[in-house]
Amino acid sequence: MTLSLFQSALGLASGSLVGFTLGLVGGGGSILAVPLLVYLVGVTNPHVAIGTSAVAVAANAAINLGTHARARNLKWRCALVFTVAGIIGALGGSSLGKMVDGQKLLALFAVLMMVVGVLMLRRRSGEGDESVRLGRENFFKLVGIGLATGALSGFFGIGGGFLIVPGLILATGMPILYAVGSSLLAVTGFGLTTAANYAVSGLVD
Repeated sequence: MTLSLFQSALGLASGSLVGFTLGLVGGGGSILAVPLLVYLVGVTNPHVAIGTSAVAVAANAAINLGTHARARNLKWRCALVFTVAGIIGALGGSSLGKMVDGQKLLALFAVLMMVVGVLMLRRRSGEGDESVRLGRENFFKLVGIGLATGALSGFFGIGGGFLIVPGLILATGMPILYAVGSSLLAVTGFGLTTAANYAVSGLVD
């Protein structure tokens, strides 16, 4: 599709909002990308909106990842295991998402957004084990939760940071600051996987 100058400006503003939110809390920005592309920018095909948003989310997460890495807010080994497992899930989820009718996918997406809204009302503790490391006690938790989170991320075309952050905390007990930083590696990996899968089908603008 060809965007007008006004739509391009809306796209720039939307991308800035997504990037800001991702950098601030490690999630939330990605779930805004698809609705902004569909209802604000004017991308008419929901699947194209999903594929295109995956590119934007991955790029934003990668840039914010660098900032958190310099601040040493990452647990690299835990994040890598989570990300690799999630990439497998994202590949399967995005393949399934492409087979679902676009309007039905948007309806399911709306339900997911309401669930996320309720979850975000819950208080989160800033406490956690700062010395946490990858080990037998958390490896399989990271793999299982990463796989499930990646599948949801790929299916809905979202970065999944709002699921990854609590998922990392649940699997390892790391503080939320480390979970936010570590989640950006997973968001980058999930987003690139989904974007590549959609691009193969010509569903990225």
